[in-house]
Amino acid sequence: MSYKLKTLQKELAALVDRYTVRDGDLYTEISNLLFSRHSIPYRSNRIEPPYKIDKPSIYIIVQGVKDVILGEERFRYGPPNYLVASMDLPIIAEVLEASAEFPNLSCKIEFTRSNILELLSHDALTVSHRGKSSRSLNVAELDVSVLDAVVRLVGLLDKPADIPVLAPLFTKEILYRVLHGEHGSSLRQIVTDGTPAIHIQNAIQHLLNHFQESFQVEDLADIAKMSVPSFHRHFKQITAMSPIQFQKQLRLQEARQLLIMEESLSIADTAFQVGYESPTQFIREYSRMFGISPKKDMRRLKKADEHGLDI
Repeated sequence: MSYKLKTLQKELAALVDRYTVRDGDLYTEISNLLFSRHSIPYRSNRIEPPYKIDKPSIYIIVQGVKDVILGEERFRYGPPNYLVASMDLPIIAEVLEASAEFPNLSCKIEFTRSNILELLSHDALTVSHRGKSSRSLNVAELDVSVLDAVVRLVGLLDKPADIPVLAPLFTKEILYRVLHGEHGSSLRQIVTDGTPAIHIQNAIQHLLNHFQESFQVEDLADIAKMSVPSFHRHFKQITAMSPIQFQKQLRLQEARQLLIMEESLSIADTAFQVGYESPTQFIREYSRMFGISPKKDMRRLKKADEHGLDI
């Protein structure tokens, strides 16, 4: 790792540490910039809430290491890397290295599809073919050009009067660097007419809006304007899951949110509310996904809340 990169990482770590006064996910004065701070490894206590990517984004770990689980794939990243996410996805994030003395710190920078389209109007990006990944989640190597722009964006929190003018410019620069990076194609494909990602997005949006309902794969393939075999292949390439697995992730993550937010709901009511017809099946699949039964998870979440732990 170069001296310049290390220097920028230390500067970014100091900024994020100063602006995160408690554990959890924290919004900032810059609307598309979010911070995350955790002093306890998730893997040891499993009390993390479900997580969902809902906008094209990059994630940079400032301190520590995280795993992000998408379907059956695990993506590990730390300070040498950043995570590129291109579309709506249900994921599980695990903090692997964290302590009170050395908290896990990260920042998330969100983009809009219009941001991407605006930059793609430039010839230099239109003809760029670097990166061929069809996956909607990828780990890229962090370089000085990306990190320098991120440090300048985060540094605007010290100069709030400059945010309205400079934050959009720095965000545009970051996106420009990412689009030129090794996984820039994963962002380009979500706004490029005729790509499989464009059509799969329509099916994903349908699942997001109707995850409680049963579906026929043929109907999703029609929404994506694909044959069933082609739809299956592209859906799994992009999301690392089959449509059924994708729906199951959405249901179980919504169920966990309900267990956190709605203490009066029974396990059976929770199961029915997210679309399960059998509470037994719900309990079995919940336990498999989160490593703990719904009832025990409720107790653990309540105990964590009573002790002031962020969930």
